Amino acid sequence: MAKAPATLSQSTRMQPPPGLKALIDYCQSVYPDQPNPLQVTTVLKYWLGGQDPLDYISMYDNKGDPENGIPPHWHYISFGLSDLHGDGRVHTREINDERSGMGFELTFRLIQSESGEKSLGKSKQPPTWPANLLQAIARYCFQTGNMLYFGDNIPWRKSLNGSDTSCIKNILITQDVQLSSIHTVFGTVEFCQIVGVTDEELEQASRWNGRGVLNYLQQDIQTGGKWWITNMNRSLSVFELCPELLLNLQDDLEKQGSDLAGVNAEFTFREIRERPCIKKEINSESLNEQCVSDENNCVVRNEVKCEGFPQSMSMSSSSLHKSCPLRYQPYSADSISLDGIEITLAPYAAKYLILAIKDRVRHGRHFTFKAEHLALTLVSETVSGAIVKKSSPYGIIGYWIQVLIPNELVPRMLEDFHNLQLDSNTEYKERQELYWPEYKLKLIIDNPHKLDPICL
Repeated sequence: MAKAPATLSQSTRMQPPPGLKALIDYCQSVYPDQPNPLQVTTVLKYWLGGQDPLDYISMYDNKGDPENGIPPHWHYISFGLSDLHGDGRVHTREINDERSGMGFELTFRLIQSESGEKSLGKSKQPPTWPANLLQAIARYCFQTGNMLYFGDNIPWRKSLNGSDTSCIKNILITQDVQLSSIHTVFGTVEFCQIVGVTDEELEQASRWNGRGVLNYLQQDIQTGGKWWITNMNRSLSVFELCPELLLNLQDDLEKQGSDLAGVNAEFTFREIRERPCIKKEINSESLNEQCVSDENNCVVRNEVKCEGFPQSMSMSSSSLHKSCPLRYQPYSADSISLDGIEITLAPYAAKYLILAIKDRVRHGRHFTFKAEHLALTLVSETVSGAIVKKSSPYGIIGYWIQVLIPNELVPRMLEDFHNLQLDSNTEYKERQELYWPEYKLKLIIDNPHKLDPICL
């Protein structure tokens, strides 16, 4: 990516392609006083073999509205996640798809007084590190095929600007309130704004929901204000500034449930059988071996590309339609019903059991534990698109295990979890077992692997 900023008109002296022109015209209508904004331009375009999928990132000087709590800031806008050209060189348009390309572009707002730019007698210049941040997120979207949705969270795990001192190390996604969305000749484009947040804000957004935390951030100019303007020098979270919000969050979590749809976690399983039978035993070891063999020998046409977990799956909280959590699934996998199931879950992931049942299944949703090759999803009775039902509550399709938790079992499970203190940060040293014999369901907390779960 070129580091020397150019202007938009210099980069597109020839008539720009229709998708790009629509975005340029729209930005100029928002910033009529800046027809030639500073811009970071990709030298070797993605469609020519380059590594950066965003062709351009424009940087606007937004004067804000201080009287209404909107301070001056830099406004970064990407060009490339939507379809700029319409000729298939980057994005292939699907029939009946109303989106342009991936359907969105990225934006970012950085407060000017704290952004570190120095004028030294010259006109002030916006820092270019946000352009690198947007490119990194765009690469993730291109490589995985994952979309971004309002309320999603991205655990960045390091300061967004690369400094050693900033507490802004994670990201929430919201709609850019100034740009919203537009319709181009190639389809609709939403403007997804990147909002920098602290570790605590990310944790509560993961545990509850991103939109709720974003609403909290809007309430104070110190945490972004009405337009969610990121201040890299901010050291206190919104919950430290306003402790009463944590109590509100707990109440809302109890009423609304959580948007966290799964975590990466090691698990094993085996079938519980009522009596010996001649059919082959199904367990995690045999399924893992089969998956590895299939992946090594698969023909491209027999593989289904499943959408991986976005950081938050709030958009499909009560449905499993198009929500396959696996990278690889056989094209024509038949479902297999199990008599009963014994699940062994790693100790570090045990604390997510209570969230899965209390804050997801109890509210009619689903929750997934995803291992390297397999996925285990707990579903409520009202989740649509599942292969399991009350008369056949345990099933496998391909390498995806599904377990239906009936409504009447939920309070019993929560009581048993409480007795085991799963709602605390207890580190289990010894094997723990929970068994509900009439449901042929057993949960075991016992796993030698010591890995940290990653929220999905």
